[in-house]
Amino acid sequence: MTLRRIPTRPIAGQKPGTSGLRKKTKVFMAPQYLENFVQATFDVVGGLGKTFVLGGDGRYFNDRAAQVILAMAAANGVARVIVGRGAILSTPAASHLIRLNKADGGVILSASHNPGGPEEDFGVKFNMPNGGPAPESVTEAIYSRTTTLAEYRIWEGQDADLTRIGRQHIGDMVVDVVDSVADYAALMEGLFDFPAIRALFQRGFRMRMDAMNAVTGPYAVEILENRLGAPKGTVVNATPLPDFGGLHPDPNPTWAHALMAEMMGENAPDFGAASDGDGDRNMVVGRGIYVSPSDSLAVLAANAHLAPAYAKGLAGVARSMPTSAALDRVAAALGIACHETPTGWKFFGNLLDAGNVTLCGEESFGTGSDHVREKDGLWAVLLWLNILAVRGLSVAEIMADHWARFGRNYYSRHDYEAIETSRADAMMAALRASLPSLPGRQMAGLTVTAADDFSYEDPVDGTVSKGQGVRVMFEGGARFVMRLSGTGTEGATLRLYLERYAPGPLGLDLDPQEALAPVIAAAEAIAGIAGQTGRTAPDVVT
Repeated sequence: MTLRRIPTRPIAGQKPGTSGLRKKTKVFMAPQYLENFVQATFDVVGGLGKTFVLGGDGRYFNDRAAQVILAMAAANGVARVIVGRGAILSTPAASHLIRLNKADGGVILSASHNPGGPEEDFGVKFNMPNGGPAPESVTEAIYSRTTTLAEYRIWEGQDADLTRIGRQHIGDMVVDVVDSVADYAALMEGLFDFPAIRALFQRGFRMRMDAMNAVTGPYAVEILENRLGAPKGTVVNATPLPDFGGLHPDPNPTWAHALMAEMMGENAPDFGAASDGDGDRNMVVGRGIYVSPSDSLAVLAANAHLAPAYAKGLAGVARSMPTSAALDRVAAALGIACHETPTGWKFFGNLLDAGNVTLCGEESFGTGSDHVREKDGLWAVLLWLNILAVRGLSVAEIMADHWARFGRNYYSRHDYEAIETSRADAMMAALRASLPSLPGRQMAGLTVTAADDFSYEDPVDGTVSKGQGVRVMFEGGARFVMRLSGTGTEGATLRLYLERYAPGPLGLDLDPQEALAPVIAAAEAIAGIAGQTGRTAPDVVT
């Protein structure tokens, strides 16, 4: 094998977004594109003598990218890389491996819930020694380095055999290929009441878990079917495929439509769930009832004490700003703090590391706890199963009980995808300029009480993040939030978040879109989405 220093030039646009660098797969496959970004990462975080974890969700180009990163790690003096067999690791499993092995970080290959394939999306992100996504200070440094890079370093020689569990070497660097499922399954068994869940299945409880031909499949089969005794076939679309079998691996009612149809049909299972491309998101459905991610987070917080790992209570909870205030009401009842952060799991990391919170979540189908430093789709499903097993109620009964106790935060997200970036930016600029004039105005029967552009000061390290999303609040607890997403790969994705509170006892069983109609009308009147973007309806409603 030969160590080579390859001359290169900066490539424009290698700026990580909310969860790493995401582009079309063919962009990553272009000469020196992946290599430049990986070299910039090693230049910032260092490589000499360090240990890293490496793996991805198995999407197209995952296998080749892993070999390139291993060869570059060896050339940058890395001492050891722990790799999931086949270069496959779910994102929460990668976070756990980083923490379990006290590694210096990890490289995760995924575009999460985005489609995969040669014409679709790919992504790379770096996770820190705590197992969580790199903070903005690190991603900004990586981006800055990509603008000045003049060479990258790589070993040239035979690829590592990532199909074989065990130890091998690239130059002086150790490559340990590990079972990507075993350590994670053991972690879950230590958190939840597996005997109670096993007994639930033995009583005839029926479940459907849609892994969407993505990375969660092997983990779900091992835990749900092999360890918990769910009937074979409980997990569908269980084999990870490079193009996710043509599915869009985003667990929401739009893309997981087959699961939704089954759960709303005759003879539906008792419980349904889905996860995304890299295994960090979840959707939960009961027989005849869809559970929004915001409601799911609130229910998990209210019932977490039923699982052994959280039996002593929660230190605190946290939610992203666009997530509904349902969690806040649970926190108030429990007498614990509820932190509101910008979107992006990295903002939860400091709170978790400091012991300020135990559970956290985002409206974008991400929920997690202090067991890792990423959101964790299968963990959320198992916590729901633990609650169902202990309480002996259906999902619909648990939701009705929750709303009767806390009231209901009707909530929905409308996504307008691939908008021309200049038009999206102009709309947001106009909206921000209008904020000072909004309080006191009335539209669609609602009165604006406050409007701002969300800013966050981290209570642990004091860092400030500005411009995190426009908020418009109305009397009675209604609001809408607008922001541009950082997870797409082309154009701009506008996310409109809508919320309205019903204290009960009346008005707790409306269709969310019906309940939110005045907020939707007010958002259009204030922001002028149709006029600014040309879009008269969202592409995805969740």
